[in-house]
Amino acid sequence: MKRVLIITYYWPPSGGSGVQRWLKMSKYLPENGWQPVIYTPEEGEFPIIDTSLEKDVSPEAEVIRRPIVEPYTLYKRFLGVKETETVKAGFIKENGEKAGWKEKLSLWIRGNCFIPDARCWWVKPSVRYLKSYLKEHPVDAIISTGPPHSMHLIAMKLKEALGIPWIADFRDPWTEIDYYNDLHLTRWADRKHHRLEREVLTLADKVVTVAPDGARRLGRLGNRNVRTIYNGFDRDNNATATIVPPSDKFILTYLGVLSRNQNPEKLWQGLGELIKENTDFSKHLTINMIGQIDNSAVKSIQENGLGNHVTFRPYVPHEQVAQVHRNSTVLLLMLMPDSEPRAKGLLTGKLFEYLASGRPILCIGPEDGDAAHILQETQAGTTVSFEDKEKMKEVVKDLYQRYLEGNLPSNRNDEIEKYSRKALAEEYAKLLDKNSEIRM
Repeated sequence: MKRVLIITYYWPPSGGSGVQRWLKMSKYLPENGWQPVIYTPEEGEFPIIDTSLEKDVSPEAEVIRRPIVEPYTLYKRFLGVKETETVKAGFIKENGEKAGWKEKLSLWIRGNCFIPDARCWWVKPSVRYLKSYLKEHPVDAIISTGPPHSMHLIAMKLKEALGIPWIADFRDPWTEIDYYNDLHLTRWADRKHHRLEREVLTLADKVVTVAPDGARRLGRLGNRNVRTIYNGFDRDNNATATIVPPSDKFILTYLGVLSRNQNPEKLWQGLGELIKENTDFSKHLTINMIGQIDNSAVKSIQENGLGNHVTFRPYVPHEQVAQVHRNSTVLLLMLMPDSEPRAKGLLTGKLFEYLASGRPILCIGPEDGDAAHILQETQAGTTVSFEDKEKMKEVVKDLYQRYLEGNLPSNRNDEIEKYSRKALAEEYAKLLDKNSEIRM
């Protein structure tokens, strides 16, 4: 069996979206002739802990954990916050949170002194350790996955030193990430970010990302073709889609992180109007908001009279997600407004798990984006622009009427199966087979 070194910051017990792609890919790679060798921090600063994910670690995987030094402990002490509190990406405050001078200084230091991210101190010791390890335990290929993009710098140094074929896997952008312009970068820091990004994009043997629009964007930055291999769903965690069961509640559910630029204000306005226009709808409506929800969304929901209809819950273990889906009437997918540069290419991991559930999906985002294309292809839901409140109301009213009639659509479609993790791991293995031939 060939061996592939996977350099990833996120690994169980880390929870959340960042861990899913390579936890699941590595689970199915051995079926396709590749043993995963995972290189990951011993104790990272993970925003979410989910020990239930440890059961998905492949028994074939070799996991190497190494100590990491990060600035987060110093950051928390400087601000006087609890050690147990999590730090948001880029040290960015939520909308509505006033940043004091300490927060502003910390953000400036983070943006200009920790490049490309707060894990940059791990690059040199990791390269030193892995150069020695790989001489005694050779691998046939390397995959680095970011963010954090420091993982790519580790792989780039190993590629330069040992000549091992390398795939740079981008789960999210680098200089086009949503909060990049909020980092208060100096011109020097901005140039360094772009230089490092360009080096990764040009020196990697292959570059892979999760959505077609993102592939085009990265391709332009690196002047090369970038491959799309989607995120997906795992049938081991998601039972075969079932029809929507009868219920005395019309339950709209959102799971995951909802940032301020994903907050669908028009949806909350439309729902607020519907509960005033239709007393039966008001009686039946329940909104579940599960995960890390930005204060701007909480405020919008309250301002539109939906406070008595909504329940906010923290992150739930991944093993419980499928049951949450099955207990829902409609699943909400909030992307970004068309005005956001990467809105069309935003394909969150939750989209694919939504697909597996069989529940109708209401997506708020670009109607000509990658997510809209997949929903149309699989007949799994409807996409509505962020600004089109009237269309949102019409879609919700139609779904509600079908709920009352007991004939809500179920997206049990054969087209969905090509987005299974098993199928996508097979696709990645073929790329690894081809890429490893570079060294032969």
